[in-house]
Amino acid sequence: MTRKLTAGGKLVVATHNPGKLREIADLLRPYAIEAVSAGALGLPEPEETAPDFVGNARIKAMAAAMASGLPALADDSGFCVAALEGAPGVHSARWAGPDRDFAIAMARVHEQMGVGAERRAWFVAGLCLAWPDGHTETFVGRVDGEAVWPPRGERGFGYDPMFLPRGGTLTFGEMEPGQKHAVSHRARAFAQLMAACFVDLSRA
Repeated sequence: MTRKLTAGGKLVVATHNPGKLREIADLLRPYAIEAVSAGALGLPEPEETAPDFVGNARIKAMAAAMASGLPALADDSGFCVAALEGAPGVHSARWAGPDRDFAIAMARVHEQMGVGAERRAWFVAGLCLAWPDGHTETFVGRVDGEAVWPPRGERGFGYDPMFLPRGGTLTFGEMEPGQKHAVSHRARAFAQLMAACFVDLSRA
């Protein structure tokens, strides 16, 4: 049976990434859930050893839930390029190096794609909501588009400036936050999560 979170509760967002925390906090705000980051609680980042996004999200969410004694939400997402057989994929953050420099990561994607390569690309987000007793709920969102070069825009984070969603004219890096939330992989996964696990205050 799907487990619910109710308004007024507290949730640990299992991330140390400020950009990701901002997006998740924005998506949680209408549900009156207090969000606190794993970084703010001083929780360590567990090693992500799963071969897929949902598996890594589960590792992070369970670690945060067990350490904090609170429900925890983790996202594992990545940028996937057809010409690179889906890479960087689950290793998207690692391509940015220890300093999380995504300008380096984007340049590496561009270099490895080469001239004339297929431009098809997609973002995937796996979400896991975990409780300290080990119960989990998982969801997946995806948005398709293409990789562009040079990167465009200074909004968003990660690989956003080099991703143009299908049918769009702006990269994720050029979009206002509200525009990105309407179409992103994370928003699509969140829509499933909210429908399944959060109490709609308008109907309460």
